[in-house]
Amino acid sequence: MNPKLSRRRFIKGVIYSSAAAASGTGYYLATAQTNSNAVVERLLSLTVNGQTRLVDVAPTETLAFTLRNKLGLTGLKVACNRGECGACTVLLDDVANYACSLLTHTVKQTVITTVEGLRAADGQLSAVQQGFVEELAPQCGFCTPGQVMSATALLMANPNPSREEARQALAGNLCRCGAYDHYLNGVMRAAELLS
Repeated sequence: MNPKLSRRRFIKGVIYSSAAAASGTGYYLATAQTNSNAVVERLLSLTVNGQTRLVDVAPTETLAFTLRNKLGLTGLKVACNRGECGACTVLLDDVANYACSLLTHTVKQTVITTVEGLRAADGQLSAVQQGFVEELAPQCGFCTPGQVMSATALLMANPNPSREEARQALAGNLCRCGAYDHYLNGVMRAAELLS
């Protein structure tokens, strides 16, 4: 005897088959994880702003999350969280990088500099920070830390850039206020302060 397939029987079948598939998949993943010899190091030693910091880092944690939420370095901002706006820019071995697009585990051997690490021990601002202040570069200020870090990386590599080179260096940083010319003026002022 073949019972007629009702809507209720169909839904029950879908639920039962989904539960069976999920439990099988869970068993497979648990077995694979148990059989894996890979050990994920959680306690990392990071060099941040000239200091060695020990921090507990999950395997899938981004550098932006680690710096802001574990180390309290909230100067970098997380806006897009997908590597498009530049608000989370930090220096890794003096090269500008988006912290939201990097896993912390991949940068544990590098020297990390955030905007907090640019100011001197006596409180004196860096040339870029001072140049931005003098040119009144920031408006709302949300993108400013990323702009500062990109400009700093540029001036480390090229202490006397042209305005076009500065424009290219800051191209990865979006400004909601549209203060791009002010930031460029700040970079050129910083280059003057360094010369």
